[in-house]
Amino acid sequence: MTIKGFPNNFLWGGATAANQLEGGWNLGGKGPSIADMFTGGNKDRARRITPELEADTFYPNHEAVDFYHHYKEDIRLFAEMGFKAYRFSIAWSRIFPTGEETEPNREGLEFYHNVLDELEKYGIEPIVTMSHYENPFQLTKTYGGWDNRKLIDIFMPYAECILREYQDRVTYWILFNEINLLTQPMGGYFAGGMILEGVENEEERRYQAMHNQLVASAKTVKLGKSISESFQFGCMIAYVGAYALTCKPEDVRAQQRTDQIHNCIAGDVHVRGQYPAFAHRFFAEKNIDINMQPEDEQILQDGVVDYYTFSYYTTNCVAENPEGAKVSGNGSGGLMNPYLKNSDWGWPIDPEGIRWALNNIHDRYQLPTMIVENGLGAVDVVEEDGSINDDYRIAYLGAHIEQMKEAVKDGVNLIGYMPWGCIDLVSASTGEMKKRYGFIYVDKHDDGSGDFGRKKKKSFEWYKKVIASNGELLENEAQ
Repeated sequence: MTIKGFPNNFLWGGATAANQLEGGWNLGGKGPSIADMFTGGNKDRARRITPELEADTFYPNHEAVDFYHHYKEDIRLFAEMGFKAYRFSIAWSRIFPTGEETEPNREGLEFYHNVLDELEKYGIEPIVTMSHYENPFQLTKTYGGWDNRKLIDIFMPYAECILREYQDRVTYWILFNEINLLTQPMGGYFAGGMILEGVENEEERRYQAMHNQLVASAKTVKLGKSISESFQFGCMIAYVGAYALTCKPEDVRAQQRTDQIHNCIAGDVHVRGQYPAFAHRFFAEKNIDINMQPEDEQILQDGVVDYYTFSYYTTNCVAENPEGAKVSGNGSGGLMNPYLKNSDWGWPIDPEGIRWALNNIHDRYQLPTMIVENGLGAVDVVEEDGSINDDYRIAYLGAHIEQMKEAVKDGVNLIGYMPWGCIDLVSASTGEMKKRYGFIYVDKHDDGSGDFGRKKKKSFEWYKKVIASNGELLENEAQ
């Protein structure tokens, strides 16, 4: 059988997160989330999580790009591009402002009904992330992060609320965004707590937090299946693409270990319902003692996912003795690959790596797969005539889509593609607006200025043609 390209029902679209997009951080009954305590930064100055809001400090997520007031305009533009699907997240603290209310905030629920109304108007499939770094900050102050098992029981009423509220409107649910970033040293924020670096038993606490989120995920899947048989649940993995720096056997083993620990522990629990054997050895050798309750084993087995989603931005190299120039990436880093060029933010650009990742995922799990984040953060210049000629973004995305097509020909069951930041938003890693991803430019800047006006970039019309041709027209006609 010859596979020519993307299936006719392929879900082309885009992806965002509430904390980086919505704004309205204290409107409509919403409580502060941990993201609302995250200061701005840049590639040379790290963001900070502050226990209290500081005067004269910029908190970019407070306004973000004000999707809260512009959602109708934005979704209309998504529809103009031809989106078949749109991945967005629900802000937990917009539904339960402190996380522990007995009744949900009705105004928050209605906001997402309004968003779904607009998507339905244009025939766009919603793909809803349940937790995307949106812990109510009151939970952080009271319980710390997800390393506290109490958060499982606190999360479940929120999960049940939105599953029941939107059961006739949403089919595709994504559980915890990039859950495997908890295997990385800066995982405290992703666990809904303060930064854990330097804290006693920091590594153990990160893996405990990941375990608790995996248990909450499985419980949510089982609950969701009892509410609606049509629900489809997906995991979300920040894919750590790593190559062995050399063909030295120890470096090849280092690459295998990187894939196992950073990609496969969380993936295996989500998909197979149990920890892989190598995880148990890893925990023992690292003196990581995870509190697993007797019932957890059955819970994990009963709550496996229906499909696999992941983010892909870059790759790096690894070695047994990691010496050499370093590069950064999406929550991870490694050694520089001499065969790749880097973005302005130091992320290696590797389109062929997405094909490698897709094949690796398919070989391991044989599940329907979605790419729900992929994109290039870059400085966009508005020309005197108002145009924004982001040919670099077109080249990046076009090269990745070409490799996705090859993966489909390889037999990968790829069902959707959601480029990250389909509209400009706050960068999670640096807190910048300067680092732009979108097809749609938003007049908002790092000094807080801007009128939130929307403007189509060159890539807008290009992606529109890509979708209309089902991935066949990838050339940038102006080049």
